Amino acid sequence: MRIRYVILTFLTVAISAATIVIIRRPATYTAQYERVLGTSMEVTLRASSDQAAQKAEAVILDQIAHDSHILSSYDPSSEFSQWFRTQGVPMRVSPELITVLALFDQWRESTQGALDASAENLSRVWAAAANAQELPTPQTIAAAVAGVRTRHWLIDPTTGTVTHTSTVPLALNSFTKSFIVDRAVRAALAVRGVEAAVVNIGGDLVARGDWTERVGVSDPLHSADNESPMTQVVIRNRAVATSGGYRRGFDIAGRHYSHIVDPRTGQPTGHVLSATVIADDAVNAGALATAFCVLTPVESEQLAARFSHTEFLLVLADGSRVESAGWRDLAAPRRDPIRLPSPVASLNAAEQGWNQNFELTVGVELAPTYGRRPYLAVWIEDKDRFPVRTLALWFDKTRYLPELRAWYRGDRLRSMAEGTQIVDTVSSATRSPGRYTFRWDGKDGHGKLVAPGTYAVTIEAACEHGTYQLMRQDMDFSGTSRRIDLAANTEIAAAWLDYHRVAAP
Repeated sequence: MRIRYVILTFLTVAISAATIVIIRRPATYTAQYERVLGTSMEVTLRASSDQAAQKAEAVILDQIAHDSHILSSYDPSSEFSQWFRTQGVPMRVSPELITVLALFDQWRESTQGALDASAENLSRVWAAAANAQELPTPQTIAAAVAGVRTRHWLIDPTTGTVTHTSTVPLALNSFTKSFIVDRAVRAALAVRGVEAAVVNIGGDLVARGDWTERVGVSDPLHSADNESPMTQVVIRNRAVATSGGYRRGFDIAGRHYSHIVDPRTGQPTGHVLSATVIADDAVNAGALATAFCVLTPVESEQLAARFSHTEFLLVLADGSRVESAGWRDLAAPRRDPIRLPSPVASLNAAEQGWNQNFELTVGVELAPTYGRRPYLAVWIEDKDRFPVRTLALWFDKTRYLPELRAWYRGDRLRSMAEGTQIVDTVSSATRSPGRYTFRWDGKDGHGKLVAPGTYAVTIEAACEHGTYQLMRQDMDFSGTSRRIDLAANTEIAAAWLDYHRVAAP
């Protein structure tokens, strides 16, 4: 009997141990990179181990590099660039390039010319005009539009060749980024132990696998990086793309023109500030988001109706919104941030005298490295070094918050940011890499206006396998415009504080 008891005990322990290994819960891993496809990248992975997550992360980077070397219009050594330099000769190209060129043919037809790879011809006209600070002439625009209307390539799928048939500048923008992101996500999911992957490159994202993602949509009228999104949606196994000219464009004689140019007229678009599309297919999301900035809202609605499970949100020039019928079905349930006791003794607006006609913009330009984005914290302290407001906090949630030494050691600073992360990621118009802005409206962490006077702006940066940097600058906030440029360091190429009047709506 004793032997049987020992055997049964051993089997029970062995089965329990085996069960523990089998039911190990997967964890969430995050990483941020700069200068990926000319912008920033965020990666979220749900994986069973550090090793699986690290392998998936490497696979994502490798897949993006592979596809970029084929499709990039900006890399002179890419396959696309080599093909572009040919003329009238069939050239054997990769299946990826044939697929993307064929997709451009399809979208050029389905949008009646609103989406066209040769819109690059018009973008160069407007870029030259911005450099000269003089609007392009009607004759220049007409000549560029005529070039757009020509045939630019002929695809022979039987031989796998493409013949370049024009000399018009081309760029594979629009949906190409979404095409690459989707392939990277699917490659990550092929790694053993990875259950879900989300990749957001420059505001266009794809979420696949056993994962639900809460996505904020950036407000084109308030585009600082710490602004609350104008709306939030919940997606699962879908793609989100946003297009708009509020972050990039051409500034001529004091006026901003969108970088999105209508290929049919040669004029920058402006009637749609932002177009966000949610679709099962990543290419559809990217293509429609760009096309909707060119088409009228009625045309956009008619085009979207051709695609199942496709929803959109347009923000028009007057600030009004146009939603597809099913957009609100994806709305995220309201989740308010935790409101803790005010960290400073705030006064009400009538008593304290903070000038609400002014605000502070904190600008940060990261050093031009090609690795991970530094961990960053930006916050405000009063004259006694008492924390008032956290404006930004970037860190790898699984590992590296303690690298931000000053922020991490401040109990009140940590409590001020607790519960404020109410979205997983944000869809927005594509940003330039490494350049971020954060706005302070004179309110503390509890949402109350503080008294005017001198406050310290603190910027802390640390990088994995890099350096640690701490910048602190006192500034007077009493209703007089002022700009201060801070000295650069290893992690931050430039930083500036701009206290200025609030722009008129």
